[in-house]
Amino acid sequence: MFLISIYDILDILYDMEHMNRIKDILDEKGIKQTWLAQKLGKSYNMINSYVKNRRQPSIEDLYKIAKILDVEAKDLLLDLKGENSGK
Repeated sequence: MFLISIYDILDILYDMEHMNRIKDILDEKGIKQTWLAQKLGKSYNMINSYVKNRRQPSIEDLYKIAKILDVEAKDLLLDLKGENSGK
């Protein structure tokens, strides 16, 4: 029999809903979503959907965002093993 705790389910759901760290990086650097949208040539709504993890940027856009924010692309991704997630 396979047993899983409610805490395991919550961890899985958290990871599924938080696939990128764009919001964290923007907050750390004090950068507004509107500024990033302008620099990236995307709408505010698109950037907001990335920040809220409703959508994920393409690999190409991920690298563009990293360059704009002066970080490594990997720093924008949540490490599902827990290294970047604070777990």
